[in-house]
Amino acid sequence: MNPPGLLISVRSASEALAALEGGAALIDVKEPANGPLGRAADQAIADVVATVARQRPVSAALGELLDDRCETLPAGLSFVKWGLAGHASDLSWHRCLSARWSLGPQVVAVAYADWQCARAPSVEEVIQFAADRRGVVLIDTHCKEASGLRQHRPTLLDWAPAALICRWCEQCRAAGVRIALAGSLGMAEIAELAPARPDWFAVRGAACDGGRHGIVSATKVRDLLAVIHRCCHSATAAG
Repeated sequence: MNPPGLLISVRSASEALAALEGGAALIDVKEPANGPLGRAADQAIADVVATVARQRPVSAALGELLDDRCETLPAGLSFVKWGLAGHASDLSWHRCLSARWSLGPQVVAVAYADWQCARAPSVEEVIQFAADRRGVVLIDTHCKEASGLRQHRPTLLDWAPAALICRWCEQCRAAGVRIALAGSLGMAEIAELAPARPDWFAVRGAACDGGRHGIVSATKVRDLLAVIHRCCHSATAAG
């Protein structure tokens, strides 16, 4: 089994170039100032698509589904994704996401590990939705800032133990669903989650000089990729 690919979220063409230089497998466009799945300006998305020039697939975060007006999508995208915050008791998200399948790019069903906090559908619900359509799942976190008893930015592992995340990945593989893991992941979290073998680890802050709101660094991307390869090799040898 190949090691997971590295998805790097960028906010500009120059960051896309750094992600490519570092070895990212998938370039994702988002604006972190606009929320966990903040939509970047259409021009920024177009600039990244033009810069990547089909060297890698390009995806785009398009905000929360509750706020979406189903406008025409920017051209050249392979994947699009909307968050499901606020849809915990509203099954209309099934119909809304299904309708977007006809727009062209592959629709990614986003599951928030902190779904109770986000008032979103549970991870299991989202995985089942994607399994029914042989789709793609992103497991992310909605709450990005430290609060309450947590003095650090919460990561995916603050909301779900590694064993449960491994089980979610196994469910996706069994259903023919590709899966990406996100949620403020750094080297330590990627190392712990290596046995889960997602299709992609999705990262922004750990790939930037200056954190999530900083600038993507090719060196940091390379370092993250080295961790993925090393840890996945170790997990395979141990298993």
